[in-house]
Amino acid sequence: METEEFIPVNDSDDLPQLLAVKGWTWWSLVALNIAFLLIGQAAAVTLGKLYYEKGGKSNWMAALVQTAGFPILLIPLVLFPSTKSLKTAITTYSSDPSVFAVVVMYIVLGILLAGDNMLYSLGLLYLPMSTYSLLTATQLVFSTTLSFFINAQKLTLLICNSVVLLTLSASLVVVQPVGSTDSKKYSKEKHVIGFICTVLASAAYALLLSLMQISFEKLIKRETFSVVLDMQIYTSLVASCVCVVGLFASGEAWGLKNEMEGFKEGKTVYVLGLVGSALAWQVSSVGVVGLIFLVSSLFSNVISMLTLPLAPVAGVLFYGESMTWEKIVAMFLAAMGCSSYIYQQYLDDMNSQAEESEELGSS
Repeated sequence: METEEFIPVNDSDDLPQLLAVKGWTWWSLVALNIAFLLIGQAAAVTLGKLYYEKGGKSNWMAALVQTAGFPILLIPLVLFPSTKSLKTAITTYSSDPSVFAVVVMYIVLGILLAGDNMLYSLGLLYLPMSTYSLLTATQLVFSTTLSFFINAQKLTLLICNSVVLLTLSASLVVVQPVGSTDSKKYSKEKHVIGFICTVLASAAYALLLSLMQISFEKLIKRETFSVVLDMQIYTSLVASCVCVVGLFASGEAWGLKNEMEGFKEGKTVYVLGLVGSALAWQVSSVGVVGLIFLVSSLFSNVISMLTLPLAPVAGVLFYGESMTWEKIVAMFLAAMGCSSYIYQQYLDDMNSQAEESEELGSS
């Protein structure tokens, strides 16, 4: 078996070096994945809420569309096949992981992804879009904790500040005025169920990201673009199979025809909405997995929070949701929390470049 050249990965701060991509090239890849994540996530959440608002009732269908669009990823996988690119000057021995280990990894991650999607669907059903989106900020709190224990992520003052601000943001969302438009539309019982499901989904998602990162570092250990696509395709395949089983086992599959015929915006919008949502989720997921591969699971989670200021505004414009002072303050705190972590990432990058310059100068 051939020996390949890889950089040994010890923690999440080493992931940028995994690709051996420096300077503007690395930042360009990061920026591209950020765009995928933000655009895809914003479109997916908006279309997902449209499904429920206009007559959609199947929670398993709402969960299924979050992964069912994975076949579209076969196109870039064929166009950009795996190559021995982006090698480094550091040589270590690396063997391919066993097929059994990889299959088990995809199955475990896929099942976790399916459960996470179901919880998010229930949260989106029982909560206003703005409240739901702001509550997902708790992902970062869980991600920070899990990254510390699982991925050896360093906790700095700026990262801790980010966690505190986002926790305060989520706390404000919980305290909603009793007489608001949203409270009248969504009962207290549904609000509680939606809150619990969204928080649990955020915890599951943070765990999923950390497990993906450690899979890249400890199991896969390869440095090609196809690695990112493989992770997304196979986990989505497993998750989709789980959701299809749930769709038929629950009996929801037999009511889809009536659901489509009774959709307020018509059959065409019903189909296009589901297809568009499926594609948007895949675009977002590629961005998520790409950022885990390039940077870390925690950074990927923080970037996904950048849609927070947009979601409440979209909820007001498209679904007539109320914009209370609690939501406005929560949006501000969420934006500050995300900015705090992004600045920490910038400082880490500057320090890394300075250390590399010193090493080159002394050699």
